[in-house]
Amino acid sequence: QVQLVESGGGLVQAGDSLRLSCVASERTFSSYAMGWFRQTPGKEREFVAAISWSGDNTYYADSVKGRFTISRDNAKNTVYLQMNSLKPEDTAVYYCAASRRTALRSTPAWYDYWGQGTQVIVSS
Repeated sequence: QVQLVESGGGLVQAGDSLRLSCVASERTFSSYAMGWFRQTPGKEREFVAAISWSGDNTYYADSVKGRFTISRDNAKNTVYLQMNSLKPEDTAVYYCAASRRTALRSTPAWYDYWGQGTQVIVSS
């Protein structure tokens, strides 16, 4: 069982930056593909970005491409989401997720473990 704990959320203004972190409890963290999702009330969980176990491959939603960067440090069991040029529509609870599968997918069902989420609010 992998436990994931997100941090780094907060209240920022449009145009600002934030870096989210997600620490995994599992020593085999480096074998998991990792993803970030976000969700607002009344809407389905939305894919943001994913990264392969090695960090060599990444995949982004069109809505964040060029603004967000996903990365990982396997030595620290941590995956990051650097968010730049934030917009009010980026406001959501952000979740990290781990998948035992190697391919990168945007479907929530592809992921096996989830964190509790961290709130990001972007004011205009």
